[in-house]
Amino acid sequence: MDPGTGLGVGPRGERENGEPAVKKRRLLCAEFASVASCDAAVAQCYLAENDWDMERALNSYLEPPVEEGAIKSCPEAPSEPKLCVDLTSEETTDSIASKTSTSENIQQEDGSTFSFITWNVDGLDLNNLQERARGVCSYLALYNPDVIFLQEVIPPYCSYLKKRASSYEIITGDEDGYFTAIMLKKSRVKFKSQEIIPFPNTKMRRNLLCVYASVSGNELCLMTSHLESTRGHAEERMSQLKMVLKKMQETPQIATVIFAGDTNLRDQEVARCGGLPSNILDVWEFLGKPKHCQYTWDTQMNSNLGISATCKLRFDRVFFRTAAEDGHIVPQSLDLLGLEKLDCGRFPSDHWGLLCNLDIIL
Repeated sequence: MDPGTGLGVGPRGERENGEPAVKKRRLLCAEFASVASCDAAVAQCYLAENDWDMERALNSYLEPPVEEGAIKSCPEAPSEPKLCVDLTSEETTDSIASKTSTSENIQQEDGSTFSFITWNVDGLDLNNLQERARGVCSYLALYNPDVIFLQEVIPPYCSYLKKRASSYEIITGDEDGYFTAIMLKKSRVKFKSQEIIPFPNTKMRRNLLCVYASVSGNELCLMTSHLESTRGHAEERMSQLKMVLKKMQETPQIATVIFAGDTNLRDQEVARCGGLPSNILDVWEFLGKPKHCQYTWDTQMNSNLGISATCKLRFDRVFFRTAAEDGHIVPQSLDLLGLEKLDCGRFPSDHWGLLCNLDIIL
């Protein structure tokens, strides 16, 4: 595998591109310090803990955001470090599905309903990755959504999904590092085309993935992104939000437009952008701001990151623009996923997933 992803087995101590390893690492430290606005000692700590891979190290430092009251320190070395992750060697178990499956939970393909899941699966955390990936797939098997929006996917995770979720077509926003993906149920959703819109000033390789499709005769424009992370990158994040909203408005009116992803947004940032346009709604707000699914990143309930400070934020959001002719697809419910700990003692991700059910008016 490409050593630049940090998932290969090749040591970083070798000469790369003809440069001695020491010089290469000094350059990496300088680049990390510049991007993360930290000193060289902190940069060296995070890079060393992440096998000198820039993307992994930056995300270890920057993701998830540490809010006021939390203290950032160098990461502890994982108890079982993994330089190469092969998720496809793992067998799938539906332990969660067997515990929670009920007849009303299973997606009915009668043409009158439509459902999707959006989830930041935290593929950058290699600890318990096999079991956490199986946990995510158990939820996908249980709810059988028509569309799945994923963020923080890494190449082995994507390979695992291709093997275990063969009933879905997978479209990705990149091929290496970490990226987003949109999965379409082949039996229900017809894929037409895709588009990747780069964010020109991103420091974290973020972009906007758009997939054009149809379901039950309704045209769809499906979008996902992982907007810039942390409080310190609010300006870039708001700029990316504006690009998302502009693209949603520019999409032909014949299509229903759904954006679902990890926005990293705070409510005041949306307000600073002027709020959402009148023809675009926030599904959580549209449904009456249900308390049970208000926070998708909650360090009080979710212990994966071991953060002592309590941070409750609605990072994962769904934006919706109805089609021109009165709209034939209407959001009906929103629920959190991934609330049960796995056998390893951790949750499938540090984010909760979101399940959205919609009605199709025939």
